[in-house]
Amino acid sequence: MMDNNPEECSVCFNNYDDTLLRPRTLPCGHTFCSQCIDNAIKNGQLNCPSCRAQHTATAATQFPINYGMEAFIRKLKSMEVVRVTTVPTKPNKAPTRGISKKLRSLVEEQKSSISSLITSCEEVLSQLGEYQGQLGDWQTQHLQLQDRLYALVEQNKSAMKLLELEDTSVVDMTTQGEEGKTQLQAMLGSLDTVNTAQEVFMTINEVDQCNMEVEDWLQKCQELFPDVNTVHTSVKVQETIREALEMTTTETGATADPVHLGDSDSSIMTKVQEITGEIPQKEITVEDLRRMSEPVKNLVEAGRVVAVKSLVEDGRVVAVQEHKDGRRSARITLQDGQLYLHPLLRQPTPAHAHTIQESDVVGVLDPSCTLAFLDLGWAGSTRGRVTIRLTPDTPLARQFVLLCTGQRGHTYRNTKLLMVVDKGRPGERVVGGDYEINDGHGGAPLLPDLRGQYRQSRQAGAVRSWSVMVSRWWPLGDPTSAQFVITTRDRQAGHQGPGVFGDVVSGLDVVRAAVNHSDITEVTVVDCGVVLPL
Repeated sequence: MMDNNPEECSVCFNNYDDTLLRPRTLPCGHTFCSQCIDNAIKNGQLNCPSCRAQHTATAATQFPINYGMEAFIRKLKSMEVVRVTTVPTKPNKAPTRGISKKLRSLVEEQKSSISSLITSCEEVLSQLGEYQGQLGDWQTQHLQLQDRLYALVEQNKSAMKLLELEDTSVVDMTTQGEEGKTQLQAMLGSLDTVNTAQEVFMTINEVDQCNMEVEDWLQKCQELFPDVNTVHTSVKVQETIREALEMTTTETGATADPVHLGDSDSSIMTKVQEITGEIPQKEITVEDLRRMSEPVKNLVEAGRVVAVKSLVEDGRVVAVQEHKDGRRSARITLQDGQLYLHPLLRQPTPAHAHTIQESDVVGVLDPSCTLAFLDLGWAGSTRGRVTIRLTPDTPLARQFVLLCTGQRGHTYRNTKLLMVVDKGRPGERVVGGDYEINDGHGGAPLLPDLRGQYRQSRQAGAVRSWSVMVSRWWPLGDPTSAQFVITTRDRQAGHQGPGVFGDVVSGLDVVRAAVNHSDITEVTVVDCGVVLPL
């Protein structure tokens, strides 16, 4: 049904304004006022009042303002004002017969000139309104960032309080230890001066009592220090704040080059985009990624620091895939000159995201040279990236790509490493990749036939299928065929490992560090994906 009142919110039927009732557009395309969106959000979820599409949000400010709607409303208002001020209260009189054609032509020229200026005024007023809306958005974002920075400060204060308490405990225990040490030294002197049996027995009793007190102190020190919560909290808070400060220094520390705005006839928002280096929200093409202009580069670099959620949420490029279960999206990031495609996830496309069709991105993958990556983490943080060069034209390599990109719905993301085999010995290797059950009993194949020509290798860094390691026959349809093995130590001479479909080209030290972790099942693939050869 056509909306006969586009200037009003279809939920509360109030006219949009530039404060509480600003029009905001949901990812599904429908527009409502900010107040109604805030009222509709429950437990981080929002159902569109028009199409019932479900979105994830905590506040209306996460959705973009419909500047086009605001400009339309302003134009409607200006047209009403012009109509009121120009409609005569009395019928127009016929032109005075005494005015010559030349003068009448001059009057028409003036009227045309005035009309043209009125149109120009309306256009600039619309641009000013759009710019004002952008300024309001930036002010809101600054307030949100300020709140998050305050939260970081509070976290830092809490960590410092824990450190102060721990320091006090250490001082107290140090005092007790010094006293015990002094008593032991005195006991040594007393034993050197005993002359009678009675003195010996008395001194020995005192020594036993002193020994018990010191041994009790030693045990308490082992039990009390270090306090795990204090150390972990301090390290994590320092890491978070340091990352935030490094990012802030990178963004604001350098002196910006002067921006030349070029054509003075450009609209106000076009000039704003030139200053900020942003590009209008739209679909990005593979050619845009290949050219890697400065605005596109800024977008994909911003996606790399999304993990610092307290500071960065927008400004990313995502590959989208329309699926029977809904739209899925995958981040595209830039790091050290390489473009990375992360796995497709069933989640709403981020607000203000610039999108590209996932099929277009996957179409540029060179089947003869595919690089995949696994980001490993434990103890609450990502420890490093493992990059694997896959053997071309092998079913296991193609399956590995599918599970790194999530093209079939399943992914290695958030799976844990399962076990270490032959730890500390030649041929040491780690097993992972149970995307189904995550305990070693799952990992069914995604391809109907995994048979192919595979290499053998005794070198550390070789990547192979776990099922072929535990069976003498090729596992066609084995329920663990998607599980992988990464060798961390060379095998003994003459002992070749079968079924190799890839080799670690960087990050083998990360895998070895994971092997040496106290519990290998605490090591998780926190992220995965492939390198885009653009």
